[in-house]
Amino acid sequence: MGILEKIAEIEREISRTQKNKATEYHLGLLKAKLAKYRAQLLEPSKSSGAKGEGFDVMKSGDARVALIGFPSVGKSTFLSLMTSTESETASYEFTTLTCIPGVIEYKGANIQLLDLPGIIEGAAQGKGRGRQVIAVARTADVVIMMLDSVCTIALLNCPKPNIYFKPKKGGGLSYNSTVPLTHCSEKLVQLILHEYKIFNAEVLFREDSTPDEFIDVIVGNRVHMPCLYVYNKVDQISIEEVDRLARRPNSVVISCGMKLNLDFLLEQLWEYLALICIYTKKRGERPDFSDPIIMRRGASVEHVCHRIHRTLASQFKYALVWGTSTKYSPQRVGLTHIMEHEDVIQIVKK
Repeated sequence: MGILEKIAEIEREISRTQKNKATEYHLGLLKAKLAKYRAQLLEPSKSSGAKGEGFDVMKSGDARVALIGFPSVGKSTFLSLMTSTESETASYEFTTLTCIPGVIEYKGANIQLLDLPGIIEGAAQGKGRGRQVIAVARTADVVIMMLDSVCTIALLNCPKPNIYFKPKKGGGLSYNSTVPLTHCSEKLVQLILHEYKIFNAEVLFREDSTPDEFIDVIVGNRVHMPCLYVYNKVDQISIEEVDRLARRPNSVVISCGMKLNLDFLLEQLWEYLALICIYTKKRGERPDFSDPIIMRRGASVEHVCHRIHRTLASQFKYALVWGTSTKYSPQRVGLTHIMEHEDVIQIVKK
């Protein structure tokens, strides 16, 4: 029996098993086995064969965004509109057969946009180069899921489970929780760990997590990233439907054909990437607003020093900062001071 048949059999057993107190351990084991088989599907094939065109694209710029979606939803048109890259577009499916990179220039930042081939049913099993698409998407900072406005999809932006898990060489299972648990118990956790041949570990639940979330932590190859759902071709539906889609969480409605709402999409993308602009200033001169330093939200003065030069932090004496992160303008700060968007910094060396 192949992996796909095993997955289908487990999914059928899960669907026909009633969820109650008596079956929670059985369901937990089934979900653990299901996660193991699905992880095997994403592993590269070991069979030798002719090498095809690769998906490797060198990471560049200040952030990376993966553009994925079903065939013929307008991904290539979107890439051509937002960047200077021309991606082949047509009314038929599968015009994009490999990864095509482009660069969005916005607020002084260079955001790398990757147009990936359209995903189809069975992509996780490798259909339609699905494994390569998923592998590239895992390297992105944000995923844009582009959809036709007539499509519907479950919205998934799952945060990383707040569970501490550390395998040990001995000592058995150390199980604790800081909150009351309604989905997991010590026995269920132990059964799931045994399914993965783990008999010694420390487990600490900091939130009321489900068995699926605990399995994600054990597997360790899950990537939790923000996803922005972009509904294209809204010029082809009613205004009531546009309003309904726009009110969905993590969603933006656009029309590449009529160039509608693209500016708002860029604003949302900037927020999802959590980027900020930092301007530098030399003593006795005006700030340089032409060439900002692009950092992640939460960056400190020390991060800014490393971005300017790797030895600057060791020569750092203090910094003067103007902007919303300070009470006074300017304010003398140290390396641990957290910068905010459009702050101005002047660094004084020893």
